[in-house]
Amino acid sequence: MRDKPLVDTMDNFQTVLRFFMNQKATIGYSFMAILTIGGERIFSMVSFQCPCNHDQNFAYGLTFLLGPGLVLLVLGLFFSSRLWRLYTGCCLNPIKLCPRGNCFSCLKVFVKIFSGACVAPIMWLCVALLNGTFYECAVSGLDDNLVVDLFCKNKTLMCREELARVPCSKSKLPSDENMELLLMFRAQSQILGWCIIIISAVLGLLGTCYTNCRSKVSYLQLTFWKRYVEKEKEQFDTFAMEYASKLAERNLKSFFENRDPEIFPFPNHKAWEEISALYTFSKSEQYYSTLQRYVERDDRDYSPEKRPVMDLEHGIEMS
Repeated sequence: MRDKPLVDTMDNFQTVLRFFMNQKATIGYSFMAILTIGGERIFSMVSFQCPCNHDQNFAYGLTFLLGPGLVLLVLGLFFSSRLWRLYTGCCLNPIKLCPRGNCFSCLKVFVKIFSGACVAPIMWLCVALLNGTFYECAVSGLDDNLVVDLFCKNKTLMCREELARVPCSKSKLPSDENMELLLMFRAQSQILGWCIIIISAVLGLLGTCYTNCRSKVSYLQLTFWKRYVEKEKEQFDTFAMEYASKLAERNLKSFFENRDPEIFPFPNHKAWEEISALYTFSKSEQYYSTLQRYVERDDRDYSPEKRPVMDLEHGIEMS
């Protein structure tokens, strides 16, 4: 009976842990949003100093508004395992990009990869526009007559000349007119930010609805499929680490003991190629991954790699 409180505590802990594991995507996006807001505030307060002249305002403001977003987009693509899974080796074997000649499926995969990489840049752009600092600097440097007429309508000629200095509060305009222009800049920036948020949310909803509507499996089976893919990846990482350690130990023993290496069972190159392909669900082949499809094949090639080595024919090196 003494252990009952401990058991209840462990059960509660496991319940909370399961909840966080099931909501890890939401938690991840929330954490990304917090980092984006923090990064934007740091940029605004520490490094951003609007030059307040017609020649540099637009380029300077636009660089701070779009530059970090482009960096986040590149990083999102760089860290996308799906992109590298599809792209690796395609220069030597272009058919890998469109297996079985299904280029439409390949295009859908690229759209999913790109849309996933766009989450962080869109967050940055929305936060930056809602704050308005970068937009104020960029727009005040435009020489376009339409833009200038929009802000300086029914105002003195000095408004056109001093517009670029408004974000720095260094203009020669009256304080109330200066504040009115600043509020106009900020209002436009926040309207654009909310427009991007609304459009992104609607597109995300429509994309999810379309994907689920065109799904070849039921909602519960789709949920199971996602869980299976996550667990397979976790188990693959564990097995890969274990077998890499065994192979390294075997090679080091052979080197230091100055003897032939022991026979080491290892998948052949063709097997690695087949399980590395992106999987698309098919009703005729109800597998949940390329790995399952490979291991359950009747004509599976069981011949191991004679030597578990990398092909360095094309100068591939790893450090």
